[in-house]
Amino acid sequence: LAPAGFNKFLASMISVPTLISSILFMSQCDCGVCICQVTEPGKYYGPLCECHEWVCETYDGETCAGVCQCGRCKCENSEGNGLIYGKFCECDDRECIDDETGEICTGHGKCYCGNCYCDAGWHGDKCEFQCDITPWEIKKRCTSPDGKICSNRGTCVCGECTCHDVDPTGDWGDIHGDTCECDERNCKAVYDRYSDDFCSGHGQCNCGRCDCKKGWTGKKCEHPRSCPLSAEDSSKKCQGSSNLPCSGRGQCECGQCTCFPPGDNRVHGKTCECDDRQCEDMDGNVCGGHGLCSCGRCVCEDGWFGRLCQHPRKCNMTEDESKSFCESANGILCSGKGSCHCGKCICSPQEWYISGEFCECDDRDCDKHDGLICTGNGICSCGNCECWEGWNGNACEIWLGTEYP
Repeated sequence: LAPAGFNKFLASMISVPTLISSILFMSQCDCGVCICQVTEPGKYYGPLCECHEWVCETYDGETCAGVCQCGRCKCENSEGNGLIYGKFCECDDRECIDDETGEICTGHGKCYCGNCYCDAGWHGDKCEFQCDITPWEIKKRCTSPDGKICSNRGTCVCGECTCHDVDPTGDWGDIHGDTCECDERNCKAVYDRYSDDFCSGHGQCNCGRCDCKKGWTGKKCEHPRSCPLSAEDSSKKCQGSSNLPCSGRGQCECGQCTCFPPGDNRVHGKTCECDDRQCEDMDGNVCGGHGLCSCGRCVCEDGWFGRLCQHPRKCNMTEDESKSFCESANGILCSGKGSCHCGKCICSPQEWYISGEFCECDDRDCDKHDGLICTGNGICSCGNCECWEGWNGNACEIWLGTEYP
């Protein structure tokens, strides 16, 4: 019989169903001692094989920056100052310490996860520089004509705006001006992300506004004057039931859509409404090899189901076996946001944005462009965009291929 203290340890570490599951599926009991079954060395360990080292791994497979102890990262703070912290010990506030003064942010700001956030009147990586003008003057100089600080598109530092450069390939970026009042992105039509052309290639962009060449009109110079349709009717005809002209996947000209990327027949339809890339996983497999793609949706063969036909209907596991593989780190089945089938979590289809191995991810965290998550040119993977070939950018908004004809 185990001592009372050890029994309390068992009760605090693991529930009865999980304890049984651990003994049955992750260990063998040999004369009162658990022998852990592992597929990789060190993955499961502890008196009852209750420790899962994979819990210490980040989403990209890296281990925590500290020491993994029974599935939790213990950060190495040798000086006992608690400057290293975070779920994976990823935050190191020693980066905020000024070399000369030895103070965090030189005493003129606060440090969060290795970055200084300076008090009013101070700036610099360590808040080491003081402004020589008053806070009132700083605000006055950074206020744009519409009354916003740096037009809400930049950071005010000592009376000067540093604009957020969203296009590092440009000479000065898409946003510029003394108060970041000029936003060249306003000159780009939806389809212009496939090239470097502003104003649809038929005009010049002046501080975010298009001045069209002769023969062209429209907010983005996208409409030929020779077209019998008005610019509004042309856009409406290209829009169909979508929220964007050509479903945000093509060029609209006089009511006709030209789908992009150029030469890629996986995007098709009268309004480019069909995107068969949605049927592929990141390896390019269509519907997991177990179905056919129809206008961007998989029609699965008998015996398979799922968005990419990735789940077999038959299962060789018992229900308890299956659930043991679906428990997330906190012991909740599929994070409470899905169901478990054959050892894998199937996230709730009603909440389209829930994803991840344990339904722990929120795809709404992925960057958007033109109102589309990952600009429709990639897959949102646990809050980060994984772009298809030929695309780049945080939101897969940058086309790296050839320009359209």
